Amino acid sequence: MTAPLATRLAAGETVVMPGVWDAWSALVARRAGFDTVFVSGYAVSGTLLGRPDAGLLGQTEVADVARRVCAAVPDVDVVVDADTGYGNAMNVRRTVELWEAAGAAGLFLEDQTWPKRCGHQPNKDVVSADEWLAKVRAAVESRTSLFVTARTDARGALGLDEAIDRGRRARDVGADAVFVEAPATVAELETIARALPDVPLVANMAEKSATAHLSVDDLRDLGFRLLVSPVTLLLAATVAADEAARHLRTTGRSTQTRDRFDDFDGLVGLAEHREVEERYRT
Repeated sequence: MTAPLATRLAAGETVVMPGVWDAWSALVARRAGFDTVFVSGYAVSGTLLGRPDAGLLGQTEVADVARRVCAAVPDVDVVVDADTGYGNAMNVRRTVELWEAAGAAGLFLEDQTWPKRCGHQPNKDVVSADEWLAKVRAAVESRTSLFVTARTDARGALGLDEAIDRGRRARDVGADAVFVEAPATVAELETIARALPDVPLVANMAEKSATAHLSVDDLRDLGFRLLVSPVTLLLAATVAADEAARHLRTTGRSTQTRDRFDDFDGLVGLAEHREVEERYRT
């Protein structure tokens, strides 16, 4: 089993989390060697609803996804996006209960107003610091072992100083990690790291993001050790599926994927299933 996320970070490990959206994508990430994944609200909204990341997902919908992901990869730490907690502090306590029942290792909890926007879109609004901190405190006080990441989107709405102040206050009420979303430059990343040296910091490695896209080594050297790449697998899967669909539509043939059955069956454990099935054959 993977050591608890807090233990790994305390030991100095840098943790990279690819975004996943269902059991299949979690299996792909595990097969690639990842021991931690992030159930991305952006990816879940797009794949489950076919809709943008605009506050359309509900609490129980995400909990259902989390439950399936955790069941598929029980040896992987699964951190689950909780958006704004789906209401007030009492709703956050319910979210913590659902995430822990699903088997999640952690959650992200942000300070946007509802309905929220994708973190790297413009014109985001945030709630008051006190309202958000009450939610962070509710998550910390009600969790059993959940790793609580406090995410603030105040950089775009109110400026970097306010975002850093919110990060400090979240740390002070017990958040396990702080995520200042969408810093605009490397200099801003450096400022965040200097201002918050005593708490694990999260960096977003999203493609086409507001943040300078740096390597894992560069971000680690700057002081960021919990790194999330929320849409890399989703974008790659979309490209591959689009190409296969166009090929099938144009040629009427599926030759591009004909030799992939064994690979997919291996991913989902067909051989293991058949082996157990044989025990019950009469």
